[in-house]
Amino acid sequence: MDILPDVLQPNLRIVFCGMAAGNRSAKLSAYYAGIGNKFWKILYDSGLTSTLMSPREYRFIVNHNLGLTDLVKNSCGNDSAITPTSEDIEILRDKILLYRPKILAFTGKQSAKCFLGRNVEYGLQGERVGLTRICVLPSTSTQAMHYWNEKYWHELARNSWGSTV
Repeated sequence: MDILPDVLQPNLRIVFCGMAAGNRSAKLSAYYAGIGNKFWKILYDSGLTSTLMSPREYRFIVNHNLGLTDLVKNSCGNDSAITPTSEDIEILRDKILLYRPKILAFTGKQSAKCFLGRNVEYGLQGERVGLTRICVLPSTSTQAMHYWNEKYWHELARNSWGSTV
């Protein structure tokens, strides 16, 4: 059973994908609900949302042409403690092919590395899933704050409106 339900619909601008729900997110049944998590604030600060949303409002992210999912849907915890299966990877690939977002944005290197099967750097990647571009963003979790750099989030916001992505 999925820890958190997907928030997906066809042709979204961006679908954000983490490794799995964190423990607090699973407990509260809300995406990016960890204390100090910067996800909702950076969405607003970068202009990806026009209002500052809270984790409990996650279902309304589609009103901003954005979606949410996780690579591993049936486990929760820290990224370093979760290992996706090949089935998890194929399920995500199938979802992206079905819903056709403009960009699949991984909210951390670990989930992107598992999905792509290689080391990754932040920013847009060369691979696509169908016509969907892939982007890797710094994690918004407090546990990853030493890697935090909001510039990649702002670049994504700027690029997601244009035709070059």
